[in-house]
Amino acid sequence: MSEAVRTILQGDDAAAKEPGRETEAGFLWDFWYPAVRSRAIRGNKLVTAMLLEVPLVLGRTSEGRAFAMRDSCPHRGIPLSYGHFDGATVECSYHGWRFDACTARCVEIPSLSSQDKLKVDRVFAGHYPCEERDGYVWVYMASRDRRAVDDSTRTRAPETGPDAPELPVFSKKYKITHLECELPSHVDQGIIGLMDPAHGPFVHQSWFWRSKHSIHEKQKQFEPIPYGFRMSPHSPSSNSAPYQLLKKISGEGVTTTIDFVLPNIRLEEIHSGKMWFSSRATVTPVRRDLCRIDFVAAWNLPFLPVFLFRMFGKTFLRQDQGTMIRQAEGLKHDPKLMLIDDADRPAKWYFALKANLLESRRTGARMEHVCGHLSSITERIHAALFPPFHCAVARNSPHCPWIICV
Repeated sequence: MSEAVRTILQGDDAAAKEPGRETEAGFLWDFWYPAVRSRAIRGNKLVTAMLLEVPLVLGRTSEGRAFAMRDSCPHRGIPLSYGHFDGATVECSYHGWRFDACTARCVEIPSLSSQDKLKVDRVFAGHYPCEERDGYVWVYMASRDRRAVDDSTRTRAPETGPDAPELPVFSKKYKITHLECELPSHVDQGIIGLMDPAHGPFVHQSWFWRSKHSIHEKQKQFEPIPYGFRMSPHSPSSNSAPYQLLKKISGEGVTTTIDFVLPNIRLEEIHSGKMWFSSRATVTPVRRDLCRIDFVAAWNLPFLPVFLFRMFGKTFLRQDQGTMIRQAEGLKHDPKLMLIDDADRPAKWYFALKANLLESRRTGARMEHVCGHLSSITERIHAALFPPFHCAVARNSPHCPWIICV
């Protein structure tokens, strides 16, 4: 076999085995991540995305099945997204190599002569398992799938792994909406910002929201859950007008529960009788210096039209995005940063959970849950009805020397 053929067949495998590839950027592999909105893929259109610094090309077959491939032809590296898709195969625009969309297996190399011994079906462009949920195309970023996959039946995550995340809903009829926002930050810092309750009255000052004078103390109870932690079900602040409106309409008490689950998911549920609100915010890693909030919410609250929620939500996102852009100026100078108790304790839990997961994967030992003895946290917070856009964060490096004040 020629050296060129070995490069085609084994190049991705060698890259996947490079020391440090799994951790150098501070990403968590072997999880589902939202790549694009489902509505972005229409007909035989190919769309591009980047997750964990991996370029992807996505589409949907004529049978309606979404797929994701590495956006690089294994022949000369030109992006496959420049090529043609006929509903079943993706054709490279450079030399016409064609790849099955659902497996990334090469099915044709037009330039091969009858004398060539290259086995076309041993060439792969790189395939990633793909599922559609809640209006998103989710991609399973498995570290081993960064190599060319050599099993045509392997079109989804391993059977022992979880399905793509799905937003919980609690009635047949409900409203749903999606929002997104890019943040100039490493995903770690976007995530700890998602947990941050203290910036609300300072970043989100608006006519429809509270001022910085509304900050107050409140005790929260936390408990461990698989790969994360939960703010136990509790009654929201009594001085929150939207909560009081919900309580008055339903005639029952209001409870809210908030989960954080690795690698990047914040779930919130609000219930009052038969009325409910459910939201999921993910901080999606694009590059080591860029992440994206992908937010979806569903509810059956009669007093909350979609246009009104979107108006408030977009305002929150713009405020957070502006804060992040300004903060990036200061982070260029590599300042030392602090994590304090109690407000930053969830951030400490996140970093510890992530470190323990990586150690568990490295050693094969059972993952230690650092939140095994969670207790109450007293925070000075700014109460909010729908607070998914907490993104004022700390630093632009995943390996920064935090000063932790306890």
